[in-house]
Amino acid sequence: METRNKGGSVAEVIRKIDLSAQNFTVHQEKTLRALSYCRTSALGGHIDACDGCGNLSISYNSCRNRHCPQCQGHKKEEWIQKREAELLPCSYYHLVFTLPEELNFLAISEPKIIYKTLFEAAWATLNQFGKTEGLQLGMIAILHTWGQNLSLHPHLHCIVPGGGIDQNEKWKRKIRTDKYLFSVKAMSKVFRAKFVASLRNSGIADQNVTEKLFTKNWVVYAKRPFGGPKQVIEYLGRYTHKVAISNHRIKEVTDKEIRFGYKDYRKGGEKKEMTLRNEEFIRRFSLHILPRRFVRIRHYGILSSSWKRGKLHALQSSLKIQIPEVKPKTLLKKCRCCKEGNLVTIAIFGQRGPPQDFLAVFNASSAK
Repeated sequence: METRNKGGSVAEVIRKIDLSAQNFTVHQEKTLRALSYCRTSALGGHIDACDGCGNLSISYNSCRNRHCPQCQGHKKEEWIQKREAELLPCSYYHLVFTLPEELNFLAISEPKIIYKTLFEAAWATLNQFGKTEGLQLGMIAILHTWGQNLSLHPHLHCIVPGGGIDQNEKWKRKIRTDKYLFSVKAMSKVFRAKFVASLRNSGIADQNVTEKLFTKNWVVYAKRPFGGPKQVIEYLGRYTHKVAISNHRIKEVTDKEIRFGYKDYRKGGEKKEMTLRNEEFIRRFSLHILPRRFVRIRHYGILSSSWKRGKLHALQSSLKIQIPEVKPKTLLKKCRCCKEGNLVTIAIFGQRGPPQDFLAVFNASSAK
């Protein structure tokens, strides 16, 4: 009899297929296994006690993999807090640099080179336009490789402050207009030229491929500037630590198939549902597992770590910016029972499960 579960998770789908029988790379299979073990007995766990009501709770450990839909919340919050302390008094713009689908086969076979070139070409394009204005700009770039239906769709979401540092090391706030940062058509042509030039130098594409890339228009998408710093932070919170698909989009999982929701942006963001075999779903998901140690969030120009270490504080002081005091969130979790006390870890355990004496106490307290 086929098992059907309303809702579900990526980990649940992974556990329903034989990973070793699929055509995954060693890195992909290792990552998928880590996701399938997340918050299960395979990774062990810990026992927490409330410092208020004394309630005991047993939790299994997370895999902490960056591709896992269950493990990105705390990382996102920590990253956003750091960025909040670095905001400048100007409009912030949202740019999206997208690769054409003709490059998808290279993104699959040579992802490290293609994605690295995408970052470099996007920044080289923006940096060139900034120098034309006599300014050193900055950029935060976030790599996404997926479409809503898990198809391969490599693109960069970029946050760009509408200002920069001039030749006299002075802050200049505005660049021509408040509507858009630079001409989208002009940026698209420069972006295409820089990417193809780098692709030729890499030696992974033949002349037929590079010539074909010039036959179609490339897309650099630009949104109007954000309303203010608060909107920038909210945006970053949505995009920085996303994975290919979140668990809440999964509608149903069976032994053979998965049904999930998606938005069809070709039809104005119309909400639809798709059903795939479990093997096909995980194959598509595996396309978005990044190369080992590949950095998917990068900072450039006046937002780079080297520039911020030496000059950001001085710039903020000269502009009389009040840096918000970041209060680190406590590592202690609130008790689900009394909702007031903090949970303190009193024991850890491995794959064999919680110690029997703790289980006896836990079961007794749960029965009350």
